[in-house]
Amino acid sequence: MDFRFTHNNINVLNLEKSMAFYQEALQLTETRRIEKPSFTIVYLGDGQTLHKLELTWIKERKEAYNLGENEFHLAFITSDFEKAYNHHKTMGCICYENKEMGIYFISDPDGYWLEVLPERF
Repeated sequence: MDFRFTHNNINVLNLEKSMAFYQEALQLTETRRIEKPSFTIVYLGDGQTLHKLELTWIKERKEAYNLGENEFHLAFITSDFEKAYNHHKTMGCICYENKEMGIYFISDPDGYWLEVLPERF
């Protein structure tokens, strides 16, 4: 028996806004879509790994998701940390910096935190 990591899921309130954010902030693009009457699922990929980010949009939901203490996060490695940092600073989405560790976090439109690491990490 073997297992392979395939994807992470997050629920979003505005699918188009979230897709635009992930494209601009992390260069993730749509790889697959599932349309149903009450929900839409979009898988985003980086074009380099098999791992996907699954965005689920429940069409009738209007209230923000309760993220609790938001203790979980996704992490991304970049080959040009300084360029990524400056891009995210310009976007205004950096929500936390840990200069001692040399990492920072960005927040998506729904408040999920995403860690950005230099390639050497």
